[in-house]
Order: sequence, then structure tokens, then C-alpha cells
Amino acid sequence: MRVVAKFGGTSLGSGDRINRAADSIAAAVEQGHEVGVVASAMGNTTDELLEGIEYDAADADRAEIVSMGERTSVRMLKGALAARGINAVFLEPGSEDWPIITDAFGEVDVEETKKRAHALAGQMKDVVPVITGFLAEDHEGNVTTLGRGGSDTTAVMLGNYMDADEVVIVTDVEGVMTGDPRVVEGARNVGEISVDELRSLSFRGAEVVAPSALSYKDGDLAVRVTHYQHGDLLTGGTSIEGEFENLIDLQEQELACVTVAGRAIRNSPGILGELASAIGGAGINIDANSSGMDSLTFYVNADDADEVEALLHDRIVNDETLSSVTVEDDIAVIRVTGGDPNQAALPYRVASPLVDAHIDIYDVITSATSVSVFVPWDDREQALKLVQGVF
Repeated sequence: MRVVAKFGGTSLGSGDRINRAADSIAAAVEQGHEVGVVASAMGNTTDELLEGIEYDAADADRAEIVSMGERTSVRMLKGALAARGINAVFLEPGSEDWPIITDAFGEVDVEETKKRAHALAGQMKDVVPVITGFLAEDHEGNVTTLGRGGSDTTAVMLGNYMDADEVVIVTDVEGVMTGDPRVVEGARNVGEISVDELRSLSFRGAEVVAPSALSYKDGDLAVRVTHYQHGDLLTGGTSIEGEFENLIDLQEQELACVTVAGRAIRNSPGILGELASAIGGAGINIDANSSGMDSLTFYVNADDADEVEALLHDRIVNDETLSSVTVEDDIAVIRVTGGDPNQAALPYRVASPLVDAHIDIYDVITSATSVSVFVPWDDREQALKLVQGVF
């Protein structure tokens, strides 16, 4: 089996942990597996280096300075492997076999990187490459970086381009947890999680796998997160399933939006939960909801709109915060999921062609990995074609 193992800063944070990492790599090699290693900077080295730059450094100088953490890690880990009789070589920007190349805009040159990664994979039967995470090199030989979480990106990207069977992210947690164990008592490991679920969590603060890394995962590449104390690269932790796909979907059912207005709704704790519970208690599904300064809108199946209006009206007459409820019929929703995780302009890209075509937009509701746009029912087919044309 061909494995790419990424060791985070915590898992390389001391001599004992470097030895533990080297033991796990050596054990996998001795079992006959091909292993490539991606190493982060030890401990908090990168942050400490950045804090030391108390002057206006050029981007090129800054990249060279922060690269010192990863450059040290690969030398330490390569030395520990050599001490165990493992044939290993460290690779950093400037090395002859360095794989990750960026273009003039700082983006990965996919074609060149794939070619170099494939060539490096061909050597893994004879040698363990220990590669600096986070770093890249442009076509002029200058050091560049892959951004925050770049070591994860390095590992999953190379796993993909090297045709690896699995990428193992070795970190300081047992895998993906049901909650932050530092905050939630009784948090436990999740054995499996979909790439969609994990990327949504990662965008919203879960420090497990960088969102940019997950975009390189395809359905054939296994990715697993495990604790550095586990000691076995090939078992344990959380398995990340599936791949993140770009989907554009027009919902078949016609919707209606039911909007409740009221003074200072935004400062009324529990009001959203109370109204949603009233709808859910009647067995009615809420397709989506949005909020304004003084309003809450629920999107429901058009056939349920009258019942929802009546349910919410009962709450309005007994709550001084709420003043009225109204219904808008004949609404369609187009959902876009996927796309580039770094594409901050995704909502604009979805809505812009609709605006240009003078199609009314009732709402644009976004999450970490999707955009839902609500338009008039009669314009749904044209709107779908316009959105599809963007991608």
C-alpha cells in the first residue's frame, strides 16, 4: 500500500514525539508499504517566527523566514529514520526532486506538480521522501507558501497526485470528535465522517483538516485522522469518506416564504426556536430560513403555507415583540454545493447572472459549502440555465 503520512506540529513537538513518529513510519515500511512523509514545523515554530518579524518584510523574505520551521522538521525526522536503518531523504524547496510548483499568481501549477509528484512516487519503493509541508516553489525557484493549514494541503494533494491509497493526518486528537474535548465533557471519536460534513465543520472553526486540503480528496483516496500517540499509521482514528462534488440542483417542489415581522426580533432570545418549533410540531418541514433586522422568514412547501401562516399568527397575537405575518407564493430554489473552497466570491458568481437578466432574487442563503438562491417560480428554468453557465 502507498501511504502519505502528515505529521502536524504537535506530533513533532519534542524529541520523544519525533522518535514516536519515526517508529510508526519505520514499522509501516518494514511491513512492505511505500510511505511518503509530510512534516509541519515543530510545535509553534511558525507562529514564533512570524512574531519575530517586527519590520516590513517583503513577501519573498517572509516566506524564506517562515520556511525554517519545516526545513528543521524534515531534517530531524530524516535523521531519526536513518538511525532506524530506513533509507530516507528530506525534500524542501530547491531540492532537485521537489514536487510542488506554483505559478505567477501563487496558485498550484497542477500539471507541473502532478508530473513531479508522479516521478517522486516512482522512487518510493526504495526511499522514504520526507517533504516540507506548507511550502512550495515558483518557476523561478523562489519559496512560496500554501497558506494556513498548508501542510494538510500538501499531504492530500500529494496523496492524490502520487496515486496513494491513503493519506493519514497525524495530529493531537484521536480523530474527529463529537465536540471540542477541551470544552465538551464526554466528547468521543467519530469513526467515520463525510468530506462534506468535515469541510463544513472546518470552515466554521474545527481545527482537524484544513478545508483547502479536502478539495484534493477524490473518491479513490482514503483520508484518515489519527492521534500521534496511537503509534500505528495504518489503523485507528476517523475515516473521511467520499469526495466533495460541485452540484447544481433545482428543487422540484414549489415553495412559499412566510415572513414574521416584529420590533427588535434580533434581540429576542429564543424567538426563532419558538416559531420553528411551532412549525415543526405540526409536522411541517422548514426548507430554509433567513433573518433580517426585524423579520424572520421561513421557506416551506407551498401546500403548507396557509397552515404555517395560521400557526404563526397565533403566536403573533400573544407576543408584543411580533406584529404581523405575510406569505409570498410561487418561489423556486436553486442550490449550488461544492466549488473551490477558497472561492469567497461564490455567492456573487451565483447571483450575478440572475441580476444581469433582471430576475428577482428573494433571498440568497449561504453556508460554508453551499449557496441557495430563491427566485420566482416562473423564472426557475431560465435561472437554472444561467447558474449552470457560470460553472
